[in-house]
Amino acid sequence: MDSIVEALAVFLGFWGWVMVGVALPNRFWRVSSVDGNVITTSTIYENLWISCATDSTGVHNCREFPSLLALSGYIQVCRALMIASIVLGVFGLVATLVGMQCSKVGGEKYVMKGRVAGVGGIFFILQGLSTMIAVSWYAYNITQQFFDPLYPGIKYEIGEGLYIGWSSATLALCGGSCLLCSCRVKSSDIKKRDYRTSDHSRHMQIVQTASTISCTSQYGRNAYV
Repeated sequence: MDSIVEALAVFLGFWGWVMVGVALPNRFWRVSSVDGNVITTSTIYENLWISCATDSTGVHNCREFPSLLALSGYIQVCRALMIASIVLGVFGLVATLVGMQCSKVGGEKYVMKGRVAGVGGIFFILQGLSTMIAVSWYAYNITQQFFDPLYPGIKYEIGEGLYIGWSSATLALCGGSCLLCSCRVKSSDIKKRDYRTSDHSRHMQIVQTASTISCTSQYGRNAYV
Protein backbone atom coordinates (compact mmCIF):
# COMPACT_ATOMS: atom_id res chain seq x y z
CA MET A 1 0.00 0.00 0.00
CA ASP A 2 2.89 2.39 0.78
CA SER A 3 4.32 1.93 -2.71
CA ILE A 4 0.96 2.82 -4.26
CA VAL A 5 0.66 5.94 -2.13
CA GLU A 6 4.22 6.97 -3.01
CA ALA A 7 3.58 6.46 -6.72
CA LEU A 8 0.40 8.56 -6.47
CA ALA A 9 2.29 11.27 -4.59
CA VAL A 10 5.02 11.39 -7.24
CA PHE A 11 2.39 11.58 -9.99
CA LEU A 12 0.57 14.47 -8.30
CA GLY A 13 3.79 16.29 -7.43
CA PHE A 14 5.19 15.93 -10.93
CA TRP A 15 2.07 17.30 -12.62
CA GLY A 16 1.87 20.08 -10.05
CA TRP A 17 5.42 21.06 -10.94
CA VAL A 18 4.70 20.87 -14.68
CA MET A 19 1.64 23.09 -14.30
CA VAL A 20 3.70 25.69 -12.44
CA GLY A 21 5.96 25.80 -15.49
CA VAL A 22 2.86 26.25 -17.66
CA ALA A 23 1.27 28.93 -15.48
CA LEU A 24 4.36 31.11 -15.07
CA PRO A 25 4.84 32.08 -18.77
CA ASN A 26 1.10 32.10 -19.50
CA ARG A 27 0.15 35.56 -20.76
CA PHE A 28 -3.43 35.54 -19.52
CA TRP A 29 -3.07 36.20 -15.80
CA ARG A 30 -5.48 39.10 -16.10
CA VAL A 31 -7.62 40.13 -19.06
CA SER A 32 -9.55 43.30 -19.89
CA SER A 33 -11.81 43.99 -22.85
CA VAL A 34 -12.06 47.57 -24.06
CA ASP A 35 -15.27 47.78 -26.07
CA GLY A 36 -16.05 50.46 -28.59
CA ASN A 37 -17.04 50.20 -32.20
CA VAL A 38 -15.86 47.32 -34.36
CA ILE A 39 -12.59 49.04 -35.21
CA THR A 40 -11.52 50.13 -31.75
CA THR A 41 -12.46 46.98 -29.80
CA SER A 42 -9.32 45.54 -28.22
CA THR A 43 -8.29 43.05 -25.55
CA ILE A 44 -5.53 43.75 -23.05
CA TYR A 45 -3.91 40.89 -21.14
CA GLU A 46 -0.94 40.71 -18.80
CA ASN A 47 1.11 38.35 -16.67
CA LEU A 48 4.06 38.88 -14.33
CA TRP A 49 6.43 39.78 -17.16
CA ILE A 50 4.69 41.41 -20.13
CA SER A 51 1.60 43.35 -21.16
CA CYS A 52 -0.08 42.64 -24.50
CA ALA A 53 -2.95 44.05 -26.53
CA THR A 54 -4.83 42.72 -29.54
CA ASP A 55 -7.39 44.51 -31.69
CA SER A 56 -10.32 43.26 -33.72
CA THR A 57 -8.07 42.63 -36.72
CA GLY A 58 -6.00 40.10 -34.74
CA VAL A 59 -2.84 42.22 -34.47
CA HIS A 60 -0.91 41.56 -31.25
CA ASN A 61 1.44 44.03 -29.62
CA CYS A 62 3.41 43.07 -26.51
CA ARG A 63 5.90 44.92 -24.35
CA GLU A 64 7.90 43.79 -21.37
CA PHE A 65 7.66 45.69 -18.13
CA PRO A 66 10.48 48.23 -18.39
CA SER A 67 11.83 48.25 -14.84
CA LEU A 68 11.73 45.82 -11.94
CA LEU A 69 11.84 48.61 -9.37
CA ALA A 70 8.96 50.45 -11.05
CA LEU A 71 6.61 47.48 -10.66
CA SER A 72 4.06 47.13 -7.92
CA GLY A 73 5.31 45.34 -4.82
CA TYR A 74 2.88 42.45 -5.11
CA ILE A 75 4.06 41.66 -8.65
CA GLN A 76 7.67 41.46 -7.48
CA VAL A 77 6.68 39.14 -4.63
CA CYS A 78 4.59 36.97 -6.96
CA ARG A 79 7.56 36.63 -9.32
CA ALA A 80 9.81 35.51 -6.48
CA LEU A 81 7.23 33.04 -5.14
CA MET A 82 6.62 31.45 -8.53
CA ILE A 83 10.33 31.02 -9.24
CA ALA A 84 10.82 29.60 -5.73
CA SER A 85 7.94 27.22 -6.41
CA ILE A 86 9.67 25.78 -9.47
CA VAL A 87 12.94 25.31 -7.55
CA LEU A 88 11.16 23.66 -4.61
CA GLY A 89 9.37 21.34 -7.00
CA VAL A 90 12.69 20.18 -8.47
CA PHE A 91 14.04 19.43 -4.98
CA GLY A 92 10.82 17.62 -4.11
CA LEU A 93 10.97 15.40 -7.20
CA VAL A 94 14.62 14.48 -6.64
CA ALA A 95 14.11 13.69 -2.94
CA THR A 96 10.97 11.66 -3.63
CA LEU A 97 12.56 9.59 -6.40
CA VAL A 98 15.52 8.82 -4.13
CA GLY A 99 13.36 7.95 -1.12
CA MET A 100 10.80 5.71 -2.81
CA GLN A 101 10.76 2.04 -1.80
CA CYS A 102 10.99 0.90 -5.41
CA SER A 103 14.05 3.08 -6.02
CA LYS A 104 17.46 1.37 -6.00
CA VAL A 105 19.24 4.54 -4.93
CA GLY A 106 20.41 4.31 -1.32
CA GLY A 107 20.25 0.53 -1.12
CA GLU A 108 17.94 -1.06 1.44
CA LYS A 109 18.20 1.58 4.14
CA TYR A 110 14.43 1.96 4.35
CA VAL A 111 14.44 4.18 7.41
CA MET A 112 16.73 6.71 5.76
CA LYS A 113 14.85 6.45 2.45
CA GLY A 114 11.59 7.12 4.28
CA ARG A 115 13.05 10.27 5.82
CA VAL A 116 14.27 11.44 2.41
CA ALA A 117 10.81 10.84 0.94
CA GLY A 118 9.33 12.83 3.83
CA VAL A 119 11.64 15.72 2.99
CA GLY A 120 10.40 15.49 -0.60
CA GLY A 121 6.83 15.75 0.69
CA ILE A 122 7.75 18.88 2.64
CA PHE A 123 9.25 20.41 -0.53
CA PHE A 124 6.03 19.65 -2.44
CA ILE A 125 3.94 21.29 0.27
CA LEU A 126 6.18 24.38 0.22
CA GLN A 127 5.86 24.47 -3.56
CA GLY A 128 2.06 24.34 -3.33
CA LEU A 129 1.96 27.05 -0.66
CA SER A 130 4.25 29.34 -2.69
CA THR A 131 2.11 28.95 -5.79
CA MET A 132 -1.14 29.35 -3.88
CA ILE A 133 0.03 32.55 -2.19
CA ALA A 134 1.29 34.04 -5.47
CA VAL A 135 -1.83 33.43 -7.57
CA SER A 136 -4.24 34.24 -4.74
CA TRP A 137 -2.50 37.53 -3.97
CA TYR A 138 -2.51 38.45 -7.66
CA ALA A 139 -6.21 37.57 -7.93
CA TYR A 140 -6.98 39.58 -4.79
CA ASN A 141 -5.51 42.72 -6.37
CA ILE A 142 -7.51 42.12 -9.54
CA THR A 143 -10.80 41.84 -7.67
CA GLN A 144 -9.96 44.77 -5.41
CA GLN A 145 -9.36 47.05 -8.38
CA PHE A 146 -12.36 45.69 -10.27
CA PHE A 147 -14.86 46.43 -7.49
CA ASP A 148 -13.32 49.76 -6.53
CA PRO A 149 -15.50 52.51 -8.06
CA LEU A 150 -12.75 55.10 -7.55
CA TYR A 151 -10.00 53.12 -9.33
CA PRO A 152 -8.95 55.23 -12.33
CA GLY A 153 -7.05 52.61 -14.31
CA ILE A 154 -8.08 49.69 -16.50
CA LYS A 155 -10.15 47.09 -14.71
CA TYR A 156 -9.11 43.51 -15.36
CA GLU A 157 -10.67 40.11 -14.79
CA ILE A 158 -9.09 36.84 -13.69
CA GLY A 159 -7.38 35.00 -16.54
CA GLU A 160 -6.70 31.34 -17.25
CA GLY A 161 -3.13 31.53 -15.94
CA LEU A 162 -4.41 31.94 -12.37
CA TYR A 163 -6.68 28.91 -12.67
CA ILE A 164 -3.72 26.83 -13.85
CA GLY A 165 -1.75 28.10 -10.87
CA TRP A 166 -4.51 27.13 -8.42
CA SER A 167 -4.70 23.66 -9.96
CA SER A 168 -0.93 23.31 -9.68
CA ALA A 169 -0.94 24.31 -6.01
CA THR A 170 -3.72 21.82 -5.24
CA LEU A 171 -1.86 18.95 -6.91
CA ALA A 172 1.40 19.79 -5.12
CA LEU A 173 -0.30 20.01 -1.71
CA CYS A 174 -2.08 16.70 -2.24
CA GLY A 175 1.15 15.01 -3.38
CA GLY A 176 3.12 16.30 -0.41
CA SER A 177 0.41 15.26 2.05
CA CYS A 178 0.31 11.75 0.57
CA LEU A 179 4.08 11.44 0.95
CA LEU A 180 4.04 12.54 4.58
CA CYS A 181 1.19 10.15 5.42
CA SER A 182 2.99 7.31 3.64
CA CYS A 183 6.21 7.97 5.56
CA ARG A 184 4.39 8.08 8.90
CA VAL A 185 2.64 4.76 8.21
CA LYS A 186 5.93 3.27 7.10
CA SER A 187 7.71 4.44 10.26
CA SER A 188 5.01 2.94 12.49
CA ASP A 189 5.24 -0.38 10.62
CA ILE A 190 9.02 -0.44 11.07
CA LYS A 191 8.66 0.21 14.79
CA LYS A 192 6.12 -2.59 15.14
CA ARG A 193 8.37 -4.94 13.19
CA ASP A 194 11.36 -4.01 15.34
CA TYR A 195 9.27 -4.58 18.48
CA ARG A 196 8.18 -8.01 17.26
CA THR A 197 11.78 -8.86 16.38
CA SER A 198 13.07 -7.82 19.79
CA ASP A 199 10.25 -9.69 21.53
CA HIS A 200 11.08 -12.82 19.53
CA SER A 201 14.76 -12.41 20.40
CA ARG A 202 13.95 -12.18 24.13
CA HIS A 203 11.79 -15.29 23.87
CA MET A 204 14.59 -17.21 22.15
CA GLN A 205 17.05 -16.11 24.82
CA ILE A 206 14.70 -17.35 27.56
CA VAL A 207 14.30 -20.69 25.79
CA GLN A 208 18.08 -21.06 25.37
CA THR A 209 18.67 -20.16 29.02
CA ALA A 210 16.10 -22.71 30.20
CA SER A 211 17.65 -25.36 27.96
CA THR A 212 21.11 -24.62 29.33
CA ILE A 213 19.88 -24.87 32.92
CA SER A 214 18.17 -28.17 32.16
CA CYS A 215 21.30 -29.63 30.58
CA THR A 216 23.42 -28.47 33.49
CA SER A 217 21.12 -30.01 36.09
CA GLN A 218 21.00 -33.27 34.15
CA TYR A 219 24.79 -33.35 33.94
CA GLY A 220 24.99 -32.76 37.68
CA ARG A 221 22.74 -35.72 38.43
CA ASN A 222 24.72 -38.02 36.13
CA ALA A 223 27.97 -37.03 37.80
CA TYR A 224 26.90 -38.62 41.09
CA VAL A 225 25.73 -41.90 39.61
